[in-house]
Amino acid sequence: LPSSHSYRGLTLVLTFLSYTSYHLSRKPISIVKSQLHPNCSALGPNPRNDSNSTTWCSWAPFDGDNYKELFGALDNAFLVAYAIGMFISGIFGERLPLRYYLSGGMVLSGLFTALFGLGYFWDIHVLWYFIIVQVCNGLVQTTGWPAVVACVGNWFGKGKRGLIMGIWNSHTSVGNILGSLIAGAWVSSAWGLSFVVPGIIITTVGVICFFFLVEYPEDVDCSPPLHHVSRAESQRACQSSVDHSNSPKEPAEEPEAISFLGALRIPGVVEFSLCLLFAKLVSYTFLYWLPLYIVNIAHFSAKEAGDLSTLFDVGGILGGVFAGLISDYTGGRATTCCVMLVLAAPMLFLYNHVGQNGIGTSIAMLIICGGLVNGPYALITTAVSADLGTHESLQGNAKALSTVTAIIDGTGSIGAALGPLLAGLISPTGWNNVFYMLIAADVLACLLLARVVVKEARGWCGYMARQRGY
Repeated sequence: LPSSHSYRGLTLVLTFLSYTSYHLSRKPISIVKSQLHPNCSALGPNPRNDSNSTTWCSWAPFDGDNYKELFGALDNAFLVAYAIGMFISGIFGERLPLRYYLSGGMVLSGLFTALFGLGYFWDIHVLWYFIIVQVCNGLVQTTGWPAVVACVGNWFGKGKRGLIMGIWNSHTSVGNILGSLIAGAWVSSAWGLSFVVPGIIITTVGVICFFFLVEYPEDVDCSPPLHHVSRAESQRACQSSVDHSNSPKEPAEEPEAISFLGALRIPGVVEFSLCLLFAKLVSYTFLYWLPLYIVNIAHFSAKEAGDLSTLFDVGGILGGVFAGLISDYTGGRATTCCVMLVLAAPMLFLYNHVGQNGIGTSIAMLIICGGLVNGPYALITTAVSADLGTHESLQGNAKALSTVTAIIDGTGSIGAALGPLLAGLISPTGWNNVFYMLIAADVLACLLLARVVVKEARGWCGYMARQRGY
């Protein structure tokens, strides 16, 4: 029993560090954008004495009036590749050793992240270089999420899964915060290092995972978790596993990995996937555009905007833990998501209109918006994905976790690609319109879960009726 707890702790720590480093390597682009096209007039006279006095300090090819569209193209190169690759990644994740798959993807992610930054040192000004690097990085980063969720799902049963995975999912926000701080340290002096250093970090963590990550409890003679039993049965099973811990184990037949269509037939997969599409659209628009929004509206420096944007991720940590805790207590994953999405819409409206009225107001609004926006996103991509990947209709087959996770997150990644693209196209017409788009996406995400919410409500009503003896 103590050995099992130790391996569970090791799995949580290693997968936490893994996905922290994934997000750490994605964040620099949002911090560096404002340095690729800064306000040159604020830096003084043009030392080159050429005719273009307003963009002399910008980094070509982002020195034109269409720089926002080019930034949107960079975001989309990564996110579209990520969305497409995610649907394929889950299938590979079920059929390849997760440890090799995860660590190999992390090393390649580090390589392509560093290559983007090396464009600064190699003095590259060709748009296609940066786009190709982003596409390659988006494809290899799809190895991360299905692998880490599958590893955690293999070690933890359904009891308190929402709280455990809500705390564990803070790696997303921790990675964004660290990525902002690391990128901000070099953004004004040598922005290439804002990518090279995170690239080195994710590669290092990938090597550590290769040597120490344990994929399945059975690999180290530990009992697998119980996913769909009553509390009394769980206690009897735990007692039985302790009594027979030293008895020889009979080899079990290896179950076949579930097909893509088979995963889609699991109740709730389609609804939560479509909900995540719009929830992730909102979250990733903030991830890629919030620092630039703060620079343009509040007129902070690139480093100050990057530091302030981390508060959105602080709120995301709190929102993820809160959503997991409430959904564990109530048993209503969909209802928890819906309530938070309903509250998020008016808070986004208020942040856009009064969020820059003072530093205190800005801090409070960023934390609240971060919690309400990222809470449902965190719950769906962790506890909900693990619940559906170990659904009772699968009859104990654990070979569905990676595929289900990839379908849900892959569908969400379509929204992650659309959000920054739409922000790049809409922002020239005014930031108000960007926020109206985000509010509409929040409402749609909520509506798509309506059927599952009704099902949960009926379940509660039936439970209350049985308790009263009806």
